[in-house]
Amino acid sequence: MSLSHTAAEYMLSDALLPDPSSSRAKGLRLELPSDHLLKFVTVGLPLFLVSLAFAREFSAGSQISCFSPTNFTGKQSAYTDTACWDSLIHHGFDAEGRAITKSLWALKVFPYSLLVVAVLMYLPYLLWRYAAAPALHCDLLFIIDELDKSYNRSVRLVQHMKKVQQASAEPEQFWEEYERARRERYFEFPLLERYLTCKQHAHALVFIYILRNLLLLLFLAATCLYLVFLHLNIFFQDEFSCSIKTGLLEAEPHIPSLIPCKLVFFSVFQLISLSVGSVYVLLIPVVIYNALQLCQWDKGLLSVYEMLPAFDLLSRRMLTCPLNDLNIILLFLRANISELTSFSRLNAVSALREATANKEDIDTVIDFMTLLAGLETTKPKH
Repeated sequence: MSLSHTAAEYMLSDALLPDPSSSRAKGLRLELPSDHLLKFVTVGLPLFLVSLAFAREFSAGSQISCFSPTNFTGKQSAYTDTACWDSLIHHGFDAEGRAITKSLWALKVFPYSLLVVAVLMYLPYLLWRYAAAPALHCDLLFIIDELDKSYNRSVRLVQHMKKVQQASAEPEQFWEEYERARRERYFEFPLLERYLTCKQHAHALVFIYILRNLLLLLFLAATCLYLVFLHLNIFFQDEFSCSIKTGLLEAEPHIPSLIPCKLVFFSVFQLISLSVGSVYVLLIPVVIYNALQLCQWDKGLLSVYEMLPAFDLLSRRMLTCPLNDLNIILLFLRANISELTSFSRLNAVSALREATANKEDIDTVIDFMTLLAGLETTKPKH
């Protein structure tokens, strides 16, 4: 008999979770995997392509090639290239023969506009990091700690029940006290459940998360429209007519009125704009999907913790509209499932409960632990 008692004590002591390490606070993920991927692509892609454009500019030298007259010297040809690159104004004629001008200056500032795009894409991340992440970090630390503690309390309660049952002279009185305690809900640890219930009525985190996705969606759409505008107005004109008859050269008779020029970097800018635009268009459904995650509850994690005697958030149907802070916390608990040690234990217990023949008698971790400890077999049959 003592051997079975010792085996039960060892089994219950092994079921306890170790004390959380100090690295838990540093290892918490305060970004969902999909949001982290979005930040990496939306910010990193324009920065990478702009760096390639600048590297080509520094290596290739001049970004424009003008066809100067044959009587121009080398210095005059260099001056022509510089002047046309500084102005970037196309001089032409309409269908009625009237002179028109068209500015191509957007091509010069295109790499710098992509830098602005990268900064704009980083703003939603900064909003989340400084407005929501500190509060979310505290919530996750508390909830994860309380979930693991609730599991350990259940195991320690079974350990205590084991000792009381061994020392009890009247087993029937022990089980009557046990049934009365269950009816009067003495096994509850209501702090965590009430805390999560309060989070159902809070909307600060969900508001910031929706605002973050709306800003990101707005910046993605604005960038795509900007690139479409460039393609329709500028990115189909790699050749233009430049006029250098300004200033001191305006009265020079040997200088032609218009000089044809060609943009050397034109194909590179076209490729960069098409790459950024196509990727951003593909990312728009991802942003919409991230926002739509808040329209449904993640009940998988909560259903596993229904095994805790104090946790009946689902069974009492307290989950109402999913647009609240509790749903955000559940999403981040799922992302930090590796830090939640009790989840794997309870998930295994839940699977074993489904495979147990008398699973209708198993409602909580306490029921399962008493079954494993051998207390259920000593329970008198009425």
